[in-house]
Amino acid sequence: MVYTNKLQIIYGDATFGVRGANFHYIFSYEKGSLESLNIDDKEWLYRCPTPTFWQATTDNDRGNQFNLKAAQWLGADMFTKCTKIEVSVDDYKFDDLPIAPFNNQFSNHEEADKVEVTFYYETLTSPSTEVRVIYSIDHDGEITITMHYSGKKGLPPLPVIGLRLVMPTKATGFDYTGLSGETYPDRMAGAKRGKFHIDGLPVTRYLVPQENGMHMETEQVEIHANSSLNNAHQTGNFNLLIRQNNQPFNFSCLPYTAEELENATHIEELPPARRTVLVIAGAVRGVGGIDSWGADVEEEYHIDPEKDYEFSFKITNHK
Repeated sequence: MVYTNKLQIIYGDATFGVRGANFHYIFSYEKGSLESLNIDDKEWLYRCPTPTFWQATTDNDRGNQFNLKAAQWLGADMFTKCTKIEVSVDDYKFDDLPIAPFNNQFSNHEEADKVEVTFYYETLTSPSTEVRVIYSIDHDGEITITMHYSGKKGLPPLPVIGLRLVMPTKATGFDYTGLSGETYPDRMAGAKRGKFHIDGLPVTRYLVPQENGMHMETEQVEIHANSSLNNAHQTGNFNLLIRQNNQPFNFSCLPYTAEELENATHIEELPPARRTVLVIAGAVRGVGGIDSWGADVEEEYHIDPEKDYEFSFKITNHK
């Protein structure tokens, strides 16, 4: 295969593919998300990226019964309903998905300078609302991901608004540029700005597993790995770089999903750490801590479910 400085487009019946010299991305119409993120012959997705709304219950949450008030978001976090998909290639927006028989007109050497795939989701809440996730890919394979949450009156309070990416193996660590240590909206005053390295995927060893590991106001994070699920791959280090787009983002990088943490009542009940769970968040609820017997998080650190939120970040296949 000879690659040019343009994107090569593959119009499938169930998928939409984009590739270049060192990357190959696959969007699934059936699953309603990006299905494969392959860079330098390494696959970075174990599960499709999905909007995420839940953080594992903390002692403070249980004390003020926030977990009961927000319980609908746990279901919305676990199950995703994609209602519409839009595909644009260069400046042409398809009226319908480019599948058979329409895609019979395309060859196996279609090219473009840019593509955009938009997934629309309906939250499984009462009332429901809409979330859009937009993947914009430029000619060199850099992906800009934008997520827009549409606020609606009557929705329960939100723990987090973000996008979750589950990676196939456990990362060896990560480097990030932002605030030092674990930070939350109401826990940033003591942090220092700089560049930091984290070995492994540390989980705070609370007696009862709960939300941990958030990093606020981040400029970029680079995930390091040295193993793959493909036995044909040689061992060695490889990295995935996520950068801010227009403004800093918030992230956590753990070996567990929020549901796995939520389901464990003691630290020894957590499953063996085998994956990497990266959450890029546009809005994060504060942790509180005035007391653990009923005091709510201060109002300025709530996420207003009736307000629109939008955030964006870039996945880069080169430094």
